[in-house]
Amino acid sequence: MLNGKIALVTGSTSGIGLGIATTLAMHGARLMINGFGDVAGALAQVREHDPGAVFHGADMSKPAEIADMVRQCESELGGCDILVNNAGIQHVALVEDFPVERWDAIIAINLSSAFHAMQAALPGMKRRQWGRVINIASVHGLVASASKSAYVAAKHGLVGLTKAAALECATTGVTVNAICPGWVLTPLVQKQVDARAAADGIGIEEAKRRLLAEKQPSLQFTTPEELAELAVFLCTPAAQNVRGVAWAVDGGWTAQ
Repeated sequence: MLNGKIALVTGSTSGIGLGIATTLAMHGARLMINGFGDVAGALAQVREHDPGAVFHGADMSKPAEIADMVRQCESELGGCDILVNNAGIQHVALVEDFPVERWDAIIAINLSSAFHAMQAALPGMKRRQWGRVINIASVHGLVASASKSAYVAAKHGLVGLTKAAALECATTGVTVNAICPGWVLTPLVQKQVDARAAADGIGIEEAKRRLLAEKQPSLQFTTPEELAELAVFLCTPAAQNVRGVAWAVDGGWTAQ
């Protein structure tokens, strides 16, 4: 389905990003992955489907490294047809207690990095008259939760950036969309589950249930594989007129 397409997925050594990278490779795309963590393990997983998959260690808080990553994707693999901006970090605190350096880091990695990657990748996509930018936002790009001011601000900004870029590309073969997951059991969310279990003196499964019950009516975690298949759909001809959408995959969270 994606044979001949080249994809760059940021923050793809675990969780949602790794799921998307693996699934794009399964559908025939060639991959460049990026992130911290188990790089060797992530590459091995993606290379099961794309033996030529490569890694770039760009620090997503540094614009020059992001631009270099896109350039290397184009020079080593021959282009950058699909850009998935997935890199993200989290910190939880009240506004008055929020460390300034954590605010700056979250805005840089969760929002600004997508701008820098898009700025580098869009010219090539437009020249080739085909491209897909998929920004992994969040349900927190649509609604807010307390104690997550930086994350909410960054993800709202990412949805806005998605819409603006989609309008700029509206008459081209390049589409720009956002996926907005609710609770996904990634390492980031597992930390919140573990913290809740410890604070409330309950088991992990009960902590998961309570976490879901507060926000997600389905009482089910969305899986990285489900998000990945949506990303694949956004790369198909059927989605060529899906532009500037913030697609919630949230078990009914924002339907309430």
